[in-house]
Amino acid sequence: MTDLLGRLSWEALPFAKALADPTASNLIGAGAAGLVVVAAVAVLAGLVLTRSLGPLWSDWLTSLDHKRIGVMYVVLALVMLARAVIEGALMRLHHAFALDGGGFLSANHYAELFSTHGTIMIFFVAMPFVTGIINIVMPLQIGARDVSFPLLNSISLGLTAAGAALMMISLVVGEFSTGGWSGYPPYTGIVFSPGVGPDYWIWAIAISSVGTTLSGINFAATIYKERGPGMTFMRMPMFVWTVLCSAILMIFALPPITAATIMLALDRYAEFRFFTNDLGGNMMNFANLFWLFGHPEVYLLVLPAYGVFSEVFSTFSGKRLYGYRSLVWATMAIAVLAFTVWVHHFFTMGGSPFLNAVFGAATLLIAVPTGVKVYDWMATLFRGRIRFGVPMIYGIGFLFLFVIGGLTGIQLANPTISFQVHNTLFLVAHFHNVLVPGVLFGMLAGYSFWFPKVFGFRLDERWGTIAALCWIVGFSLVFLPLYAVGLMGMMRRTYAYDIAAYQPWMIVSALGGGLVLAAVAALAVQLAVSIRNRAALAVPAGDPWDGRSLEWSIPAPTPEWNFALLPQVEDRDDFTRLKETGRLDPEAPSYEDIELPQNSAQGMGYAVFGTMLGFGLVWHIWWLAAASLVACIALMIGRSFQVGTTRIVPAEEIARADQALRALRAATPPIGRMEETGPQNRGRALVEAAA
Repeated sequence: MTDLLGRLSWEALPFAKALADPTASNLIGAGAAGLVVVAAVAVLAGLVLTRSLGPLWSDWLTSLDHKRIGVMYVVLALVMLARAVIEGALMRLHHAFALDGGGFLSANHYAELFSTHGTIMIFFVAMPFVTGIINIVMPLQIGARDVSFPLLNSISLGLTAAGAALMMISLVVGEFSTGGWSGYPPYTGIVFSPGVGPDYWIWAIAISSVGTTLSGINFAATIYKERGPGMTFMRMPMFVWTVLCSAILMIFALPPITAATIMLALDRYAEFRFFTNDLGGNMMNFANLFWLFGHPEVYLLVLPAYGVFSEVFSTFSGKRLYGYRSLVWATMAIAVLAFTVWVHHFFTMGGSPFLNAVFGAATLLIAVPTGVKVYDWMATLFRGRIRFGVPMIYGIGFLFLFVIGGLTGIQLANPTISFQVHNTLFLVAHFHNVLVPGVLFGMLAGYSFWFPKVFGFRLDERWGTIAALCWIVGFSLVFLPLYAVGLMGMMRRTYAYDIAAYQPWMIVSALGGGLVLAAVAALAVQLAVSIRNRAALAVPAGDPWDGRSLEWSIPAPTPEWNFALLPQVEDRDDFTRLKETGRLDPEAPSYEDIELPQNSAQGMGYAVFGTMLGFGLVWHIWWLAAASLVACIALMIGRSFQVGTTRIVPAEEIARADQALRALRAATPPIGRMEETGPQNRGRALVEAAA
C-alpha cells in the first residue's frame, strides 16, 4: 500500500496534525482545510440538487465560446482571491499581536501563508483575472467572432485550473512551500526543504505557466489575424493595444519561469545541481531566470489594467481618449523596457556597481512612459462630463494610489536606497502599492464595466460603490503604514518582532485587513443582489454606458457569434461615430451562415489529468503521474482523429436575432448620462454632442 501511495499518509492531513498537537496554528490550518472540503461538497450538492450539472457541463465547462471561457477564468480568479485575502488578513492580524513572539501563528505556518498568499495573488488571481477580461473583451473590440484557436483557449484554462487545484489541495493534503512566492533556493532545495511543500509550488507554477504561454500565442494571433474589416492598428481601442503588448510578454516571459521550475524539480527529484553551491551549481542562476519572468510579469499584468482604465476614463468622461498615439508608443516602450530591469530585484546580492547602475538607470527610464500615461489620463478627464460610476471610482483610487507606488519605485531604483530598505516592509508596501491599485483595481473596474455585456444586466451600483470604497480605504490602511515601519527597520518575512514602536502601525494595518475582507464580502453581496434584481437591471439594447467601441454595438448578453454582420470600421471610436451620424442600424444586407466550433471536453480533460499529474509528482505516486501523462498525450493524439469539430448557425437564425435587436433598440427610450444607474437604463444611450 505504501508503494501505491508514495509519500502520502494519514499524517499528511492537517486534521491529524491538529489532533496530535492542538495549537492555535494547527487548529487554524485544520479549520481552513475543513472549510475547503465543506465548500466543495456544498457546491457539488447544490449542483446535484438543482440539476445543474448537465447544463454546467454542456453550456460552460465544454464550451469553446471565448466569452464563457473568459467568465470561467474570472470565476476562478475571484474564488482564489477570497482565499488569498483571508490569508493576507490573517497575517496582518497575527502581526498586530506579534510583539515579543506573541501572535497565534507558528513561524512555519506564517511562512506557508506568505508563500501561498503571494503565489495565489500573482499566478491564480491576477493572471486568470487578466486573461479572463482579455478573453471576454478583446475579440469584441476588434470585430472578431472568436479567438484564433478556440480549443487552445479551453486547454489554457484547463492548465491554469489544474495549477489552482494543486494550490487548493495543498491546503488539505500535506503543506505548502515556506520559500516565498519566488521559490528561491536553497530554501526550496531538497536539503533545506525535504517535504512536499516546494513540490506543490513547482508543479502548480509549471503547469499553469504552460497554459499562460499558450494564451499569449492565442491572443497575439487573434489581434494580428482576426481584426474586422477596416480595423487597422491605429484604429484599435487602447485596451487591445495593451493586450497585444501583454501577449508578447506572455510568450517571451513565461518560458524562463517554466524552465526554472523544471530545473529546480530536477535538483530535487534527480539530484541535479543547477541551483546548489556544489558540483557546479549556482543559486544566482535561479534568481536571474525567475526575474527574467518576474519583472516582465508585472507589466504583463498591469498593461491590460492600463487598457481598462483608458476605456473607463474615456467612456465615463464622455471624451475621446487624449493622446492616443502617445499612449500606444508608451505601451510599446514599457513592453520593451520590461525586459531590461530584472536585476533591480537583487541589487543586494553582490552585483558590481556598474551593473547596478545600468539596471538602476533602466528602472528610472521605464517611469517615463508610465508618466506619459498618467498625464494623458488626467487630460482625458479634464473638462469631461464625468460621472462616478463604480468603474470610475476604482479609476480615481488607482490614480492616487498608483502614483504613490510609482514614486516609491523611483526611490527603489536607486541601488543605494534599495540596499537599505530592500529586505524591509517598505518594499512590501511598494509592490503591493503598484500591483493592487494597478492590477486588481483595474480588473475590478473592468468586471463592473463589462459585466452587463456578458450577462445582460448591470451590477448593483450601491453595493459596488461600497465594495470599491472598502477596497480603496482598506488597502490604504493595510499598506501605507508598512512604509513607515519599513523605514524604521522592520524586516519582511518575519513572523514576530521585538520593537514596541512597530505595534501601533501593525494594529492599523490589521484594521485595514478587516476592511479588505469587507470589500470581498461586498462583492459577493453585490453579485447576489444583482442576480436577484436582474430584471430591473437588464440592459438588452447593449449600451448602458454610452460606450465608444464595437462591443457596445451588439446586444446584451452577447450572442455566441458576437456580430451578425462583421462591422466595417472607419474610426477609432467607431461605435460613437455610428451613433452620432445616425448610421447605427442601416438597412441590412443579406445574412450568411456562421461557422462556430463544437463544444469539446479537451480542456476539462487537461484540467483533470494535469491536476492528477501534479499530485502524483508531488507525492511520488509514480503510477498516477505516468498514467496522467499518458492520458494527456492520448487527448492530444485523439483530437487529431476527431471530425465534425465545427457547426453551422444558419443565416435565418442570425437574421432573426439581428432584426430583433434593431426592433428592440428602436423601441427602447434613450437615457442621458446622469440616468445610467437608474432603472430606466435599458441599454440605449442618448446621443450627445461629440467631445
